Amino acid sequence: MLAPPPPVDLARLREELVRRDPALRRAHAATPPFLWRSRTGGFEGLFRMIVEQQVSVAAAAAIWRRVVEGLAGDVCPEAVLARDAEALRTFGLSGQKARYAHEIARAHVEGRIDFDHLERLSDAEAVGRLTAIRGVGLWTAETFLMFCEGRLDVFPGGDIALQEAIRWADGLETRPREKAAYARAEAWRPCRAVAAHLLWEWYGRVRRGEAALEDADL
Repeated sequence: MLAPPPPVDLARLREELVRRDPALRRAHAATPPFLWRSRTGGFEGLFRMIVEQQVSVAAAAAIWRRVVEGLAGDVCPEAVLARDAEALRTFGLSGQKARYAHEIARAHVEGRIDFDHLERLSDAEAVGRLTAIRGVGLWTAETFLMFCEGRLDVFPGGDIALQEAIRWADGLETRPREKAAYARAEAWRPCRAVAAHLLWEWYGRVRRGEAALEDADL
C-alpha cells in the first residue's frame, strides 16, 4: 500500500495545481486546508467500499459493524469464502453484495489480484485488475486506489460531484459528461487525485452553505 501525501505535501501540490491552472483559484480560495481521505486498504478496504455503496452513511456503518462481528474480526478473503451467501446476508448484506464479496475474495485467493501488493502495479494495471472482478466498477476501482492505496494520479471522471465542480470552475452551462471530465483532468497530471480532493472539498462546502458560489445554477 502506498502512503497518502502528508499535509505539507498535499498543500504544496495543491498550490502547484492552482499555479498551473487558474481555473482552480476559486475552489482553492474557498477551501481551507484538508487531509487526504485515507481509508483501510487491501481486501478489507475494497470489501467495505462495496458494502457501503448505495446506502446511507448510518446504514453503512451499522452493516459494516455486523460484518466485522460476523467474521469474528477477521475480514480476509478466506473468512468471507468460509461463509456462503446466505450467511453473509445475515450480516445485513444484500444478495448481490454477498455475491460480490465472494467474487472479490476468490479473485485474491486465485491469484487474479494481489491485494497485499497492489503497489507493484501501475495505476492503469491496477484499475484493469480491479474492474475485471465482477461487481467492481470503474468509479469503485479509481476511488479505492485513491482513498485506500494513496495513489496521487487517479481521477474518477464518472463522479457527479466532480463533474459539477468542474462546471463551476470552468463556468460551463452544463455539467461535463464522464469522457469530458477525464479529458479536463489531463491538465492536472501527475496529481489528478489532489485536484479531485480539492474539487470534492469545494463542492461539499458550497452544498453545505459554507462557501458562496456566485452566478451558479445550484
